[in-house]
Amino acid sequence: MLKIYKVSGPLITALIKEENDKPKILETVYVGKNRLLGEIVSIIGQEVNIQVYEETSGLTVGEDVFLKNELLSVELGPGLLGNIFDGIQRPLAEIDKVSPVFIRPGIHLPNLDQEKKWLFQSSKKIGDKVKTGEKIGYVQETDQLKNWTMVPSGIEGEIIEIKSGEYTLKDIVCKVKMGEEVKEISLSHKWAVKIAKPILEKLTPNQLFKTGQRVIDCLFPILLGAPVATPGPFGAGKTFTQQQLAKWSNAEIVVYVGCGERGNEMTEMVKLFPKLTDPKTGRPLMERTVLIANTSNMPIAAREASVYTGMTIAEYFRDMGYNVVLMADSTSRWAESMREISARLGEMPADEGYPAYLSSRISAFYERAGIVKTLAGENGSVTAIGTVSPAGGDFSEPVTQASLKSTQVFLALDEGLAAKRHYPSINWQTSYSLYEDQYALLMNSIPNGAKYLEDRNLAKQILNTEDSLLETVKLVGVDGLENSDRLIIEIAKSLREDFLQQNGFDEIDTYCSFEKMMKMIEVIIGIYSKMLEITKSVTTSENVVGVYFDANTKYLLSQIKYKKDLPAIDVIYKELVDKLPKIN
Repeated sequence: MLKIYKVSGPLITALIKEENDKPKILETVYVGKNRLLGEIVSIIGQEVNIQVYEETSGLTVGEDVFLKNELLSVELGPGLLGNIFDGIQRPLAEIDKVSPVFIRPGIHLPNLDQEKKWLFQSSKKIGDKVKTGEKIGYVQETDQLKNWTMVPSGIEGEIIEIKSGEYTLKDIVCKVKMGEEVKEISLSHKWAVKIAKPILEKLTPNQLFKTGQRVIDCLFPILLGAPVATPGPFGAGKTFTQQQLAKWSNAEIVVYVGCGERGNEMTEMVKLFPKLTDPKTGRPLMERTVLIANTSNMPIAAREASVYTGMTIAEYFRDMGYNVVLMADSTSRWAESMREISARLGEMPADEGYPAYLSSRISAFYERAGIVKTLAGENGSVTAIGTVSPAGGDFSEPVTQASLKSTQVFLALDEGLAAKRHYPSINWQTSYSLYEDQYALLMNSIPNGAKYLEDRNLAKQILNTEDSLLETVKLVGVDGLENSDRLIIEIAKSLREDFLQQNGFDEIDTYCSFEKMMKMIEVIIGIYSKMLEITKSVTTSENVVGVYFDANTKYLLSQIKYKKDLPAIDVIYKELVDKLPKIN
């Protein structure tokens, strides 16, 4: 038992009073008479510094601190899907029953429902040899997803008893003999959130993470297991982009972490997700989603815990062989919590007051993403997508730069595009993906993939050329450009407004299949190629080519204005439009 010596917001300093007390770094504790949950962050002589994950108002010097002799852990088992937790995995729906509106300090409820019975179906039999991570049975948690029970860490041996039937999370469903010792396995187990779950091997990403957003799937491809950073200033659409990826990606499980988000945004998420329909199954999207809510008015220390809680839950489902997407919104607020705790500890500050270990913490977080071979010998993945909120949109600030160095895909959100209602507001000039080579290999292996890659590269070239041409237009006007250059400007406009921009509230445009995306880029570039032939055959500079996408008929059309009597253009145009494919 320790005694509180100093209270400084979420940071508590306690003194070791008895020789038998041996506190350890990262050990969890109960603080004060309300038994607030905390974690030891440093030990200096007889002083123990503790960050508390709950509101510390009312704590006084002299109150007791009780050692729990365990690390900060989450409970993993059936009941995670469809649930909403706070940053330390307390179920918010259950807390609301005992403490509505605000969470009263010192509330300790079971992380998962301990009374509910689950129908467990074993997949092993007595006498089978099992090892850590191996599946022994499952609970059909939803119509689409099985929650597999796996052999916990450190257990390996022969099954001497295994059951099937209805059991609670704590009921013993399997017994394994290890030498002279018998280990018992229940439907749930605990895991320390700051320790990555073990794997056999980390694999090279080789499958496309399809998002349904054309600007990402075409220009900045993400692979399953990729670490992704999406920085952007306030109002640029970070949360909206995250919601679109959660709804439409081809991941099987979604873990959404609202880390330090404004209460109204998190409330919208909490209300929105249960109402969303999964486009793949027609069932509620919440059936394959875990929400972790840590709003900006919640204790700041819990922000750090929330991202680790989310990652541990994601790894749990990954170990079952699922492809999981983890949304962390936002890592900047997580970094701010580190900065505050570091300042209260008196640590030497680095850039902009952040602790010197900021970059290593961010790297360690993204390093837990990836596609892996699990201990059971299956492939599973965690695709980690973290937003960054740089002050004033300054991408040179420490959190953005640390994220840039730790991720493979960088989706830079642009405030100017958002102001023009261009969503997703991903800037195609400053964003990038380091998976170009893998993307090319994947595309070359599908029908028409090679042609699509040519069209895609030409589209990127047109968008890049447009920037320099617009600078020229500012100086000499559009009439000073060659026909071919004017064509590039018009085609680039079509690419921007008809292809890269998507209406998230439109029933059809909110999601775009990969096949439809390939057709759209084929049509736009096809029109560019035909019109380029026409412009080369016309000498007058008064010919203007415009291209637009007709959402009603779902056809990409073009219109030509010209002064000269050029019947050949009419013929070519009619033939071109007649051949345009309908895009479903």
